[in-house]
Amino acid sequence: MKKYFNTAGICYPDEHYMVNMDSRLQEIAQLIERGEYITLHKARQYGKTTTLHLLTEQLAQKYAIFSISFEGISENTYTVEASFVKRICGLFYNALLYGETDGISKEAQDVCKKMSNTDLKDSDLFSLSNLITKICMEAEKPVVLFIDEVDQASNQEIFLSFLGMLRDKYLKRKRQPTFQSVILASVYDIKNLRLKMRPASEHLYNSPWNIAADFNVDMNFCIKDIAGMLDEYNKDNHIKMDVLSIAKDIFDYTFGYPFLVSRICKIMDEILPKRNFNSVWTHEGVIEAIKELLLESNTLFDDMIKKLNDFPELKKMLYSMLFQGEKFLYNADSFICNIGLMFGFLKNSEGMIALSNRIFETRLYNLFLSEDLITSKIYKSALLDKNQFIKNKELDMERILMKFTEAFTEIYSDEDDSFLEGNGRRFFLLYLKPIINGIGNYYIEARTRNMRRTDIIIDYLGKQYVCELKIWHGKEYHERGEKQLIDYLDYYHLKKGYMLSFNFNKKKEIGVKRIKIGDKVLVEAVV
Repeated sequence: MKKYFNTAGICYPDEHYMVNMDSRLQEIAQLIERGEYITLHKARQYGKTTTLHLLTEQLAQKYAIFSISFEGISENTYTVEASFVKRICGLFYNALLYGETDGISKEAQDVCKKMSNTDLKDSDLFSLSNLITKICMEAEKPVVLFIDEVDQASNQEIFLSFLGMLRDKYLKRKRQPTFQSVILASVYDIKNLRLKMRPASEHLYNSPWNIAADFNVDMNFCIKDIAGMLDEYNKDNHIKMDVLSIAKDIFDYTFGYPFLVSRICKIMDEILPKRNFNSVWTHEGVIEAIKELLLESNTLFDDMIKKLNDFPELKKMLYSMLFQGEKFLYNADSFICNIGLMFGFLKNSEGMIALSNRIFETRLYNLFLSEDLITSKIYKSALLDKNQFIKNKELDMERILMKFTEAFTEIYSDEDDSFLEGNGRRFFLLYLKPIINGIGNYYIEARTRNMRRTDIIIDYLGKQYVCELKIWHGKEYHERGEKQLIDYLDYYHLKKGYMLSFNFNKKKEIGVKRIKIGDKVLVEAVV
């Protein structure tokens, strides 16, 4: 049976290539063994459903597991307490009926069936609590509850009351039988439901889920994880690839975000061969797959756009980080910081807020730039000139800098310096976009992105180009920038690099020149 890379929903190990989850599952199993209540809150497409599925399979002998989901439950279910209780009992009974949960007494099953099929007006959370007590008291083994897609219900008052009931039973667990452990899978952290609402909302709920243990299991895939999955694929398909090198390339662009890792591999396995792309499982193949990924519409990117529209403050923050190089300290009390981290767009990098991976970063750049395309004069200028910038399937970066300098000077010579200083890098990326669009990609080197300097790495048909963008702050700073660019060229094994300086001195010399430093050539443009 042919195996595939999986990027959606549940992942079955015998049908799909997947990262070995054993160590992560063991960590969660230890929490369950200790009787902890947990919130498995991670961003979209992070493998939450797959994790619950694998846990259910792995722990079924030891525990009676009710694994249910709130996905698809209608709003009407939450309006009346009896309706909510009936639905919960229905989900429990379905798990029993289809053999997903065993070890539950016949009497408890009968009560569950009755409560799931009868419209009892007096059916309430108290009766549900009694059912849970009966189930757990008469079960042959400890009972565990997994609830997936909790976000579907987390802003409903009846759901908060349900959590409150579980909390009450947890606090009384030494006297009254209840679940050994409960895991809620969600994007939002149920321990702080206020983040689900707007900061100025009239209805701010304090979550009753403050009993939950901290969940510190790292769900990102490391290079070793990715290499293990690729090694299995390599053995099955008899492909000669440098597994560790490919794994590192994929990690460098994704930072181990599960969906992005799997999607890149799936594109390389299924899409690139159909295009007769040579050397699929190489660095060039990874870059080509990333280009394909950045052009497609998928649930993860669609959700990103939705979240930015829902939270304009987050969108503003991301824009200023990307185009103005602004730095933000991580603040655990910041609503926007927490929202960005929760959605997986941002990460805490040594006390500073950073974009979580290059894929998200480039997709966000493309999104923000697309909003300017219709009205941008610099974009239209590059669109008219783009055919002259490709020679023998290589970018003529020197000519790009020269023509950009001419266009920038002509279009923006009368603009205020502060406006140009804040938007210079955006103008260059707008100019670059139609030239490489559909063929090449770019990303920003996060370590050098600040209000004074940005390094752009351009991938075009397997070749890389490093271009430093910076605001002129004197000769000494300029020379230091040259030294840093030389170091980058050494890292990328390149002999030629490019610099674009936005100089606002009145006596500046506009134009492009070449400078030889050791065995390197720097092409420097000043506007």
